[in-house]
Amino acid sequence: MGNRLVPIVLAALLLVLQGQLWFGRGSLSHVSELEQKVLQKKAANDQARHTNEQLSAEVNDLKEGLNMVEERARHELGMVKPNEIFVQITK
Repeated sequence: MGNRLVPIVLAALLLVLQGQLWFGRGSLSHVSELEQKVLQKKAANDQARHTNEQLSAEVNDLKEGLNMVEERARHELGMVKPNEIFVQITK
């Protein structure tokens, strides 16, 4: 009787493993679905990264633009900031 039990247990384990492979949490269809989700998330991340790079470039342009405006106002128009004293030395 013990000899007949081993093949039955092994067959049952094989059926359980096959069931997991085809229908369970780690099934082929589930893995394929997760791979598709990963690809979608990667595409969304790439798009967000691109948008962030564009916004960062715009911020840098605005900062540099303001610095250029300030420098031009100081040199060409003699403007100063509040609480700042302008001293001009001529020869």
